Amino acid sequence: MIILAIDTSGPVAGVSVWCDGAIRYEAAAVNKMTHSENIMPMVEEALLRAGVTKEQLTLLAVTVGPGSFTGVRIGVTAVKALSHALGIPCVAVDALEATAAGLEAQDEIVCPIQDARVQQVYGAAFCNGKRLLDDCVLKLPEYLDKISLLGERFLFTGDGVAVYRQQIADCLGDRVRFAAAPCAYLRPAAVAALAARDADKAVDYLTLQPLYLRAPQAERERAAREAKQHG
Repeated sequence: MIILAIDTSGPVAGVSVWCDGAIRYEAAAVNKMTHSENIMPMVEEALLRAGVTKEQLTLLAVTVGPGSFTGVRIGVTAVKALSHALGIPCVAVDALEATAAGLEAQDEIVCPIQDARVQQVYGAAFCNGKRLLDDCVLKLPEYLDKISLLGERFLFTGDGVAVYRQQIADCLGDRVRFAAAPCAYLRPAAVAALAARDADKAVDYLTLQPLYLRAPQAERERAAREAKQHG
């Protein structure tokens, strides 16, 4: 099985190539959200360095969210186009699960969080590969209240840590530690590994859809205006 995996759900764009149980290539770029310009050149570079042609690919994988609305759409659209052109299926990968899967943690509650803006986070919780909390979008204190009931030791990772680190530390004290900087982002290799695990859940390009936990900002603002007009 040869898998091309793509992630554009957050501030880091990533690509990996998985060949028969091993990662043959992985690259990530902190490129200030210029994913629309960079992701396809990154794909071409990945295939070249891995010594794989598009025609040899058997499966595509992409993070479908939660995450940046624009970023998620870029990755999903790219994989839809490749899936259609190459006639191969694709696997939707949860971005929070992939973020957690990129870490080694023993008996700690892994808490991947992404900055969802407006004082909210996208969050979940996992322990030893098992999901303990479904994806959610909550104010940070609400999220911390939920995960504090799940265990005693917590490992936080994801782009939300940079924004909320002090608040998390103030709330959880010595029960929490934070992933080291080289491990604190979503690893594209984890996307490929999860896709390989879930290959039986592959779908066609028409079925692949983004995962949104809330409506995009433009839709929320329009709804607020309409409610005010009819209010």
